[in-house]
Parts: sequence; C-alpha cells; structure tokens
Amino acid sequence: MSQIPISTAVPEEIAVQAVPDDDRLWVPQAPDVWFRPLMLNTITGQWCNLLKVTRAGIVSRHRHPSAVFGYVIKGKWQYDEHEWVAETGSFVYEPPGEIHTLRVPEDTGEMITFFNISGAMIYVDDDGNQTGYEDTFTKIQLCRDHYAANGLGADYVDQFIR
Repeated sequence: MSQIPISTAVPEEIAVQAVPDDDRLWVPQAPDVWFRPLMLNTITGQWCNLLKVTRAGIVSRHRHPSAVFGYVIKGKWQYDEHEWVAETGSFVYEPPGEIHTLRVPEDTGEMITFFNISGAMIYVDDDGNQTGYEDTFTKIQLCRDHYAANGLGADYVDQFIR
C-alpha cells in the first residue's frame, strides 16, 4: 500500500480567532468602518476578512469582477438595489459584475460580516464610474500601515498572507 506524499510547498494553515479581543487588529477603512484580515492570497487575489460597521447609512457603492460570498455574524445590512436584508446568520452570494450599494439600517448599532472575495472591489459613483478600488495588495498595505502605527508592527500582517 503506497501513500500519497505530502507536499512541502503547501502554505501553513491559518487558525485564528476571527472576532479578535484586541481592537488593534481591526484596520480602519472609512469613518466607523473597519476590516479584520483573515487571509490575503497574493497568488489568486482572494481575500477573506470581517467587515465591521458601527454606524447606519451607506458604506459603499461597488462591484466585483468575481463572485463574493458572505456570512453575517452580527447585525444586518442590505443592498439598495435589492429587496432582501442580510441579517445575523444569513449567507449571501453576490454574482460578478453587479453594482450594489451596501447600507446598514438605522436600527443596527453594529454589523459584522465575513466576506470571501476574489479579485478587486471596485468603488463607483452614482453613474457607475470607477472612483477607486481595493484588492489583496492594497489590503496588505493598509494592514502594514495600521499595524506599524499601533505597535503590533508592520510585519504582523504577514501571518495572513498566502
């Protein structure tokens, strides 16, 4: 009986507390909006993170070139372009290419959602014109800058990079 050899080129597992006890792990993204990196893949362009929002209103208008998967851990949110509301425990699938406006309702004090994203997040204005973007590499730089400034050290993000 032969065994399949284990590759030595496989990256290490990541097993971390998703919602951290240390608030310094939350990276500011916009006023009252943070993300917590969980995995940042520089080969495939995929990233997994938690998004935390502590205010009501529009968070962003954006689209993605690839599918996005989400799971609401706390609170609720919606897209202005759809009738549904993603509440605690909801799974969300977003098809590629669609423009959507993420809004946190007035009756939600805090929203935390896990997102699995491949490719870019392309920010757009009311007319659909690109105003900015985020990808794995911009996320890594935001983490490096934030962790360097708050005492964790710029290389703290390295544990999430694959």
